[in-house]
Amino acid sequence: MLKEFKTFAMRGNVVDMAIGIIIGAAFGKIVSSLVADVIMPPVGMLLGNVNFTNLFVSLSGGSYASLDAARAAGAATINYGIFINTIVDFVLVAFVMFLLVKGMNRMQKAETPAAPATKSCPECLSEIPLGAKRCAHCAVVMATA
Repeated sequence: MLKEFKTFAMRGNVVDMAIGIIIGAAFGKIVSSLVADVIMPPVGMLLGNVNFTNLFVSLSGGSYASLDAARAAGAATINYGIFINTIVDFVLVAFVMFLLVKGMNRMQKAETPAAPATKSCPECLSEIPLGAKRCAHCAVVMATA
């Protein structure tokens, strides 16, 4: 069983998948930082100095200056500002993945089928080279186009 697991784990596609997951996790952190630290502050500023991470509703009925203060007090909260940041994260990751796949598809050459090297004899239906003037099997003269 250990040998089977080693064979499974060392397959190229499993290793490629593991590398993809690791790179994807790191990429997700970069996008999260981009959204939280670069994109959302100017958006919040344009919307009247709103800090999206501090947008929440307290279910405990108390009033708190920030989400950290509500958490410190042990209040139950609905953190819709963090949810907005997560949605923006997802949209950015999905858009970048779309661009990557689109670029990779563009770089791959469309495989065109090779032109046939043979044709069928109209008399005996055997395959003969395209340039043949006479069938090698039945000696019928080929029509020239």
